[in-house]
Amino acid sequence: MAFTAPFFAGFTLVFLAPFVYALYQSLFAEQLATDGLGGSRTVFVGLDNFTRALSDGDYWFSILRVFVFALVQIPLMLGLSLLAALLLDLAGARSARLFRLGLLIPYMIPAIVATLVWLYLYSPRLGPITQAGEWFGADVNMFSGSLLWISIGNLLTWVGIGYNMLIIYGSLRSVPRELFEAARLDGAGELRIAWSIKIPYVRSALVLTGMLAIIHMLQIFAEPLVFRVTSPETVTADFTPIMMIYNLAFTQGNYHYAAALSVLLALVVGTVSALFYRFSARESL
Repeated sequence: MAFTAPFFAGFTLVFLAPFVYALYQSLFAEQLATDGLGGSRTVFVGLDNFTRALSDGDYWFSILRVFVFALVQIPLMLGLSLLAALLLDLAGARSARLFRLGLLIPYMIPAIVATLVWLYLYSPRLGPITQAGEWFGADVNMFSGSLLWISIGNLLTWVGIGYNMLIIYGSLRSVPRELFEAARLDGAGELRIAWSIKIPYVRSALVLTGMLAIIHMLQIFAEPLVFRVTSPETVTADFTPIMMIYNLAFTQGNYHYAAALSVLLALVVGTVSALFYRFSARESL
């Protein structure tokens, strides 16, 4: 219990206390004063903010938008991470350390900095991608509505491959090497060993990385917020749930309704993560 105390202290201060405070704030609302002097007053409204949130189409559509995007981006990212881990496992120890560090560097870059780097690469005037498209006679605008999700997905995949690869690779290194030698003696090739031995052994790591990716995706904020500067007609203020909550709280000053949406989002994230973990864990047995 003493060893776990720092974790539970941090969890309480960083996650549990803000959630309880948001739940408390969601029970109130600002109403205009009726004394004729102007201003507003905070009144207790109970569950009215949650009732309003449950029928807020923009909020639920933003969750659906991110969820559909996650169905494409997360499997692609985890597939590339798994492929990178399998290739590293075949490489020598020195080469593995070098490439492991290179793949992890994008994850260590702050999200805002990484987004700005890719905004430059996507720039129609300065970036190389549009110029490369012109060489082949194609008009490539990575900020257009048809390509914007690809632009964001490419950024998130570039950032996330190294971190997920590290988790999968760590699980892969724990597989007994004797199994590989026995399989090779039986005539199995590297592809057969990867499919029949390595991938089944790292299934729990794939479940963990998938759950973490879902949690991160439902809370995506920094990347689309920066993209909004270049494409405000596509990346609207309610493009993602967190962007909508941020806009309500810090642009419109509607803290109480934003708190209610935050509580609902926390419940959605927890429910989706639990269902994914339960289903994936059952499949891996």
